[in-house]
Amino acid sequence: MSHDGVGPRAVMRSVAFLTAGALAVPLLSGCGSADEAGKPLARQDIAPAGRARIAEGGTLRWAVDAVPETFNAFQSDADATTTRVAQAVLPSMYRLDATGRPQRDADYLESAKVVDTEPKQVVLYKLNQQAVWSDGREIGAADFAAQWRALAGKDSAYWTARNAGYERIEKIERGANDLEVRVTFKRTYADWQSLFSPLYPKDVMGTPDAFNDAARRKLKVTAGPFVVKKVDRKKDEVRLTRNTRWWGRPAKLSEIVLTAVPRDERTSALAAGKIDLAEIDPAAAQRIDGAANGTAGPLAGPGSGRTAAKALRSWALAHGSDEDTAEDEVEARSELRKAIAKWEQQQKALRGFEVRRSLEPAYTQLALNGADGPLADERVRRAVARALDRKELAKVVLKPLGLPAEPVGSHLALAGQDAYADNSGALGGQDTAEAQALLADAGWVPGGPVKKQEKGEKAAGSEGRKADSDDDSADGDGTYIVGQDDKARGARRSDEGGRQLAQDGKQFKQMHQGGAPGAYAPKGTAAPAGAPAKALAKDGKALTLRFVLPSGPGSEPLAAVAARITKMLAKVGIGTDITKVSDESYFKDHIASGQYDLALYSWPGSAFPATDARPIYAKPVPAADGSLSVEQNYTRVGTDQVDQLFEQAVSTLDAGEKRSLIRKADSRIWAAAGSIPLYQRPQLTAVRKTVVNAGAFGFQTPVYEDMGFLKKGAGKAVEASASPSEK
Repeated sequence: MSHDGVGPRAVMRSVAFLTAGALAVPLLSGCGSADEAGKPLARQDIAPAGRARIAEGGTLRWAVDAVPETFNAFQSDADATTTRVAQAVLPSMYRLDATGRPQRDADYLESAKVVDTEPKQVVLYKLNQQAVWSDGREIGAADFAAQWRALAGKDSAYWTARNAGYERIEKIERGANDLEVRVTFKRTYADWQSLFSPLYPKDVMGTPDAFNDAARRKLKVTAGPFVVKKVDRKKDEVRLTRNTRWWGRPAKLSEIVLTAVPRDERTSALAAGKIDLAEIDPAAAQRIDGAANGTAGPLAGPGSGRTAAKALRSWALAHGSDEDTAEDEVEARSELRKAIAKWEQQQKALRGFEVRRSLEPAYTQLALNGADGPLADERVRRAVARALDRKELAKVVLKPLGLPAEPVGSHLALAGQDAYADNSGALGGQDTAEAQALLADAGWVPGGPVKKQEKGEKAAGSEGRKADSDDDSADGDGTYIVGQDDKARGARRSDEGGRQLAQDGKQFKQMHQGGAPGAYAPKGTAAPAGAPAKALAKDGKALTLRFVLPSGPGSEPLAAVAARITKMLAKVGIGTDITKVSDESYFKDHIASGQYDLALYSWPGSAFPATDARPIYAKPVPAADGSLSVEQNYTRVGTDQVDQLFEQAVSTLDAGEKRSLIRKADSRIWAAAGSIPLYQRPQLTAVRKTVVNAGAFGFQTPVYEDMGFLKKGAGKAVEASASPSEK
């Protein structure tokens, strides 16, 4: 599971996932008008086209991270591909629209509404009379009841990841006919629309053995526009084919093949024609954009259109060769010529693709571990938050990609969603003076005495050997990676004037030769604006925070953001000790176990925050064995008041009151400063240009039956105003 790519609700189902104060907090209303939600910061980018323009048939080859270990979305090891398959082959009573709000799916549900509130809440579902499972049986109350019993949390024989909402159900009955399902709740449940999405057949949910094992490797019975035709774990692919019993609009595609392709191999796979659609990183997006702009190769500037030979000749001249020897220099570099020829061949193939961009329904946060150490003091956490320029951090990641670089203002929703409002004012914006005042109030003194480190004592934040400046294990950015082979490490510089491509894929870092400019300025020269403040200390210990980061592929944007955060904290006197660890151990050994002070990871935005976000911000409580039960609150920061607001929000059927309570809860989460939302994650998808109604989906649940390839002669331009669903 990705540390920074947390999937939507399927991921939040896993408890094992990956992720009153000392200061007086002013009264925070958290209220506001409904229009505070605004619009999504970026529209979905899927090349919408009407069904009349889409060819019949074809196979869409879609890159995924892995063939899932389970097809049961309610098990702890369900992943993003589990969700992808479930969306295509299983019923969902509600799906998300482009603004991240739940909408009834008419293919399964004619209506659903609360028909009673006293003495108990009762929801009446009226199912589409054509809705049947792939074995021909009607979808009905028996399926709803089986799923409720499996997920209610009463029977420990079911290995479920969560039971949120289902534990509030008292009974499920058949209504006036086979198409009606009556669900009676023992406690009022505001987020009832989150239930039965996806819905599994009673064959899967009916017994613990079926739940635990039957749906892990295959799905025999489904009810969507596609069915699971074959799972080939040797080829790392899942083959979905049209469902012949599907009663809705027939799928345009004959097949969708989900193929596991590592992220760092996707550009090559696209160029080789092995896949048609893949989520990619910023570097791959830049390369595909370069292909469209005519970039010749790694030595040619963007859009220059130079051939490999001309690029090599220019390189030789720039590096000291004269006109007479430049051609010989080129010939001598045959291996480089071959590499560039391969690059050009791939670039030519990549012209058939485009990058579709949006913002993922997830946000990256800076987590502050408040369990112990300096960050146990709310004043220090607030100081860290006030030192950050969140707008600048958003720009580091999003501006080079052409996406709106706006910081996220809520922990519990994203712009466009009903519950969204910018409540960051409860904590305050960037203010160096205020941050320093908070630190002083907490007893951290500039230049205070620091005890000498005892022999064998670990430095703060260290879980391995800190690299000396001349050690080959040191990274070029001054960090080190735990457990990585020294021989494979070392700072690397490119041959092109010492310029190194930075993590955001657009900016460059200049490696200065010789001493740093200004290193020998005359005595008394004023420090430049924004210079680091004098280090702080208290009780003989320096204020240095352990900043833990993942080191695997795709973690470069996090490293770039961490570098900016480090500089911002240094300006108020807070030191950081950065440790890079493997992706495999990042959450398990560091975040979940609390072995960090600062960390960067993401949470999905939910349409049902009262249910889904509660375990993320719940106040930790002592467990029976004496340990601390934190659920998914890996910052270990929580308050009774936040817990109460969540319970009130999930227990009211008044939409306005629920929205107000969620916003109040968010204000108080901001004030506690356990986590600081930074930016909405970019969503970059490389897609063959002829593929329509697919790409960067943003909030919206994909409409699988409308995906396909443009008919020949339909033209390159797609209908910007066409609805991909046309329901």
